[in-house]
Amino acid sequence: MTDRTLRIGAGCGFSDDRIPPAVELIEHGDLDYVCCECLAERTIAREALDRARNPGRGYTPSMLERMAAILPPSRARGVRIVSNMGAANPRGAARALLEAAPSWGCPGVTCAVVLGDDVTELMRDHSALPLLEDGTPLESILPRMASANAYLGADVVAAGLATGAPIVLTGRVADPSLFLGPMLHEFGWAYDDWEKLAAGTLAGHMLECTGQLTGGCFADPGMKEVEDLAGLGYPFVDVTADGAITLGKTPGSGGRLDVATCKEQVLYEMHDPTAYITPDCVLDITDVEFAPEASDRVRASGAKGRPRTPTYKVVVGYFDGYIGAGEVGYAGINALARAKLAIEVVKERLRRRGLFYSEMRCDLIGMNSLHGEDGRAKAEPYEVRVRIAARTDDRKAAVAVGDEVRAMHMQGPGAAGGGVNLGAREILAVKSVLLPRDQVRTEVLVEGGQ
Repeated sequence: MTDRTLRIGAGCGFSDDRIPPAVELIEHGDLDYVCCECLAERTIAREALDRARNPGRGYTPSMLERMAAILPPSRARGVRIVSNMGAANPRGAARALLEAAPSWGCPGVTCAVVLGDDVTELMRDHSALPLLEDGTPLESILPRMASANAYLGADVVAAGLATGAPIVLTGRVADPSLFLGPMLHEFGWAYDDWEKLAAGTLAGHMLECTGQLTGGCFADPGMKEVEDLAGLGYPFVDVTADGAITLGKTPGSGGRLDVATCKEQVLYEMHDPTAYITPDCVLDITDVEFAPEASDRVRASGAKGRPRTPTYKVVVGYFDGYIGAGEVGYAGINALARAKLAIEVVKERLRRRGLFYSEMRCDLIGMNSLHGEDGRAKAEPYEVRVRIAARTDDRKAAVAVGDEVRAMHMQGPGAAGGGVNLGAREILAVKSVLLPRDQVRTEVLVEGGQ
């Protein structure tokens, strides 16, 4: 146990997050650790397909670009990196990273690799598990399964850090757990120390989406002002061994971090504020309070925790048909009527071709694409864009949607412009099951350093 304050920064909140603010945070934030959270439920299934096509791939596509930017300043300042950019291939990610690192001025670096979240083959032996979404057995989607990954916790991150490697790469680890891992490693917190686990999980939840805590997804001109949104800084948390947490952001950066931004972020994806289930504990935020300490510094307290559940959540990615789409624009007097006519013509032409769609969405962008026909009067637009998308199990039928929309440029209502066939794409859907923890075997390997 140590009495020092640990500082952990957020270097990434999704796979395509901005890189420069992470570099600024590392260079000016006086960090001990930087955590990069890069996975969404569908992205790991996508990377699994990438690995199937090329066994050396399957990690987050932006990993090398991101690491090229953050590894040199991290090494220069002794900042350790924790990330789930390993996605569907953590070991392949580490090897690609180590191959490139010398060209970045970082020779001889080592990387701890966390394995065990990929439970795809294990799922075939648990076909009777009920899907959380609708209660049907997992067997119903097994023939179309692309991937299955368990949300691992902070214990595996701590195990990776215990190797001494400056980088820990994982596959599917829960977002807050990436941040809690360094706390477990540094402070030796146990899995029955609920208050500390709750505090660390709360801190991770606050930081996991980087700029959302510092004014991103918050700014609303005239309502909620954010200074220098273009220069938005990334956040960090100061943590002590007793579980006290204080949030801050890159010194001198744009954005804002205050009680208001904290209150919005704490509710993000918080389906049940009394029972936010993570692999490390069940978090209760109903008594959480935020108090300003200084400019861009907020203390958070009051998190409560209960024992972690006996299961891991497993997200199963599976193929679910195709979506075909197209867009075309109309402008000028009577644009709305011409756009509506175009929709009816496309639908009828597809019907006459004998094509079937399980779902079709026809949007007038700027009119009804977000809220539908909500009954409120809208001013007649001088321009409107039609977007038609449809779901089907037939790839040719999906392609036909964009073809028919594109044809509106010459074979539909007058004055069409910018017609485009957005093509057909295969759908990767996700559903979830709960898998007993004792079925999952994790492992930590160290790559590099020879």
